[in-house]
Amino acid sequence: MRVEEGFQPIPFLEDNPYASDPVLPSLLQRILPPSVFQEIEPDLNRFGADVITSCVYSCPVLLQIALTDVFIIPAIRAMGSGTRISPPTLTQYDQWGRRVDELQTSEGWRALKAVSQREGIPGIFYERKYQEHSRTYGFAKVVLMVGDSHEVFCPLSMTDGSARVIELLGSEEMKEMKEKILPRLISRDPDVAFTSGQWMTERPGGSDVSQTETVATPTGSNNAFGPQYTLDGFKWFSSATDSHISLALARTGTLQSGSRGLSLFLVPLQLPLLRDPTSPAPSSTSNNILVHRLKSKIGTHALPTAELSLAGAEAYRIGAVGQGIKSIAPVLNITRVWSATASIGGLRKCLAMATAYARVRSVRSGTLLLQDAPMHVAQLASVGVTYRALVHLTFGVIRLLGKTECGVASGGEMGRLRMLTPTVKAFAAEKACAGMEEAMTALGGAGYMEENGFGRSIRDSLVEKIWEGTTTVLALDLARAAQDPATLKAFVDWVQAIQTSCPPDLQSDLQEPLSLLTAALSELSTSLPKPIAPLVPRPALMLTGYIASLAFLLEHAVWSHARRGSEGATDAEVVRRWALEGGMGAAIEDVRKARLDGDRRVVENSLIVFGEARAKL
Repeated sequence: MRVEEGFQPIPFLEDNPYASDPVLPSLLQRILPPSVFQEIEPDLNRFGADVITSCVYSCPVLLQIALTDVFIIPAIRAMGSGTRISPPTLTQYDQWGRRVDELQTSEGWRALKAVSQREGIPGIFYERKYQEHSRTYGFAKVVLMVGDSHEVFCPLSMTDGSARVIELLGSEEMKEMKEKILPRLISRDPDVAFTSGQWMTERPGGSDVSQTETVATPTGSNNAFGPQYTLDGFKWFSSATDSHISLALARTGTLQSGSRGLSLFLVPLQLPLLRDPTSPAPSSTSNNILVHRLKSKIGTHALPTAELSLAGAEAYRIGAVGQGIKSIAPVLNITRVWSATASIGGLRKCLAMATAYARVRSVRSGTLLLQDAPMHVAQLASVGVTYRALVHLTFGVIRLLGKTECGVASGGEMGRLRMLTPTVKAFAAEKACAGMEEAMTALGGAGYMEENGFGRSIRDSLVEKIWEGTTTVLALDLARAAQDPATLKAFVDWVQAIQTSCPPDLQSDLQEPLSLLTAALSELSTSLPKPIAPLVPRPALMLTGYIASLAFLLEHAVWSHARRGSEGATDAEVVRRWALEGGMGAAIEDVRKARLDGDRRVVENSLIVFGEARAKL
């Protein structure tokens, strides 16, 4: 039999990722002012179509085809397909043995970066046309595109964080940095826009920067961009190696002073940093930065990640001497929120593919579509509940970030943001990766094929469990935040206020989930204050994620219930299932065991992993 003969599988077709999304349209309608929602929704619909179909711009972009005075470019998804996207390459030496370190990225990578910048990512956040709601608008676009972005949002997230640092810390001595570099970081014009990296990780410590070896030496002069230094050291992970600048931690104090001896610097990748666009590009080694090698990673293959030697690289201090950790904190907080959006965006794409497949795949001799098979739909519904919970949690944190940046957040809201930033990053990564695997298996063998994108999506999403802090590192950060009684109280009061807002008939309908939420809140309030048991932080982070996501879902269900629309019953059912079937009960028990039986478990853990000899040490 020829392949063209016999049964022919029907390819699935995805719908507009915004219009068909089960969460975003109603969520945005609730949290945005009506005028803002009415203005941005057409753009989100247009952008959703651009992700999977061709898009039109009135100015030149990469991959362009001229048509009168407009330019048609392939769908965003198509930019990263086939041979357009590939891993970066590094040429360290030229024919004559000279060190050149020429980094070449793929056409698709550059096109995806350009279309993102043109769409206002991250420019929307700093134009602030919609004030505190600008974060919600911009991140809605990120969620729609991230599944097809090939991790181009990694450099753009760090660009966002770097822009925020300069915006906050740009002093009089850094006037030109604020006037000339900040506008390029947030520009919508790819021809002039800058991207930024972030260099913290070194060989001694990973997320622990206290043993940073890179040394900053003052030159004794002030550059137009700020106090000038030279940096000497080795950076172990530098994502976005193709960026124009990077923020880097370097030691201005002694090694014994640990993290208190670190300061923050802006490092140009090439010199001169600002030049006439018609001038030849400077040498890749013009600022004494050498690429030791490109990293070979499990995923994020199109993203250039490298090991770098700094051998007298010119840099400009940002912020006060010895305040490096504090100065770079906005980058960490912003990129952690970006990481959460990457997790939910990857899950969105996988769930959309599984749902589309269920509409066309038939079983039982072709008499039954998967969309009509109860067990199959139950599997998709379980993933869908997780997706809804993570989207509501993530956009709840995004709203707090927008309010804080625009100076309209209350003290309680800033406290919640402090607790939920590490939580949302870790919780979304843990839950989304599992959900993506479930969505993949819903296609059977077809899901395991590389062509459909499941494999890349899962591989790329695994990095969200690691970069900007593993779950354990973030759990310790949450524990530090919760040591402040006012911060923990603000979180508890917020959850209780949402519970109180439930009308009596909805309270009656959701009695069991609400009781479990109360029990979870009680266990968390008991476990996080000082002294905190050594094994509590990690399960406490997961429980915090469950509590916060359930609270946001409940808040939406109350709104939906008040509207008396058809979605009200579904939103209430999502609250019920997430509370009773999503894992909250087990999370409560995990925290309780860590709190009451932690010391014994520490010993037993060592025996299980290392054996008797290690346990006696």
